[in-house]
Amino acid sequence: MSILEALRALADPTRLRIMRLLASMELAVGELAQVLGQSQPRVSRHIKILCDAGLAERRREGGWVFLRAAVSDAGAPDNLGTALARVLVNAEAADTAFGAQCAEDRQHLGVIRSAREASAADYFSRHAAEWDELRSLHIADGPVEAALGEMLSGQIGRLLDVGTGTGRIAELFAARATRITALDKSPEMLRLARTRLQHLPAGHVTLVQGDFAQLPLADASFDTVLFHQVLHYAFAPQAVLAEAARVTAPGGRIVIVDFAPHEREELRTAHAHARLGFSDAQIAGLLTAAGFDPAGDRALPGHELIVKIWTGVRRTALADFPRLVTA
Repeated sequence: MSILEALRALADPTRLRIMRLLASMELAVGELAQVLGQSQPRVSRHIKILCDAGLAERRREGGWVFLRAAVSDAGAPDNLGTALARVLVNAEAADTAFGAQCAEDRQHLGVIRSAREASAADYFSRHAAEWDELRSLHIADGPVEAALGEMLSGQIGRLLDVGTGTGRIAELFAARATRITALDKSPEMLRLARTRLQHLPAGHVTLVQGDFAQLPLADASFDTVLFHQVLHYAFAPQAVLAEAARVTAPGGRIVIVDFAPHEREELRTAHAHARLGFSDAQIAGLLTAAGFDPAGDRALPGHELIVKIWTGVRRTALADFPRLVTA
């Protein structure tokens, strides 16, 4: 990003308003058009200018395109984008008309938040019976989350929540993570997660659509990688954990929450489970093959299904480890 490109991109009242809105939350193009009271094609042209200048980032999620302010990696030195964001904060305070316009725009965000919450409530009402049936087979979420918090003691650093679903786990650990990436393959689930996480500071959580077997993420970019009731959807869990190892920094942690082996065959058809749980030996073999040292586990018996938590620590070099395949 050059200073001239950035200043040219900001030389428009609508684009200034967009940048202040993105400082509050990530927004879809249609949501931005609604807040700004402008047509979607017109807003899209403004977005292109901001993205070309490196001030904003677009991300496609199913049929939607979301926009957020461009951010540097956690811990990176101050950059031009951060400096310009501070200028806009000061401008809002110093320029009465601009400040009033920004305040009015932020009021409209309440409508966006309410619409997201209504959509989420409708989804939950349509699927409540299925989820209640599955929950009745295992221990309640509270004790699992408490045990997970104990096993993930201390700072979490950069957290990747694989298969984030409704975003509950990302929300649970938000205060202890320097930054969270919440990944899911389903655009509908990501919309639910966005609703749950929209109260968090902009830039603290990034929602990404992607497949856990081909993570669209950089090598060694996370300190903690978490699979919460996700691995049983994998037909090839060894490939999934190899991808997890690739994006985990040396010395980083992996945490897997899933079921112990069981015989509830109907979960394959009713809930698309590819694996009917995992044994300790299976997980140990999978972790070792991927380049993690197993670091402990805990069992949480419920009704018919036993929930297990397994942890591992990423070793320093992946290329030196044999690829063991554990079915």
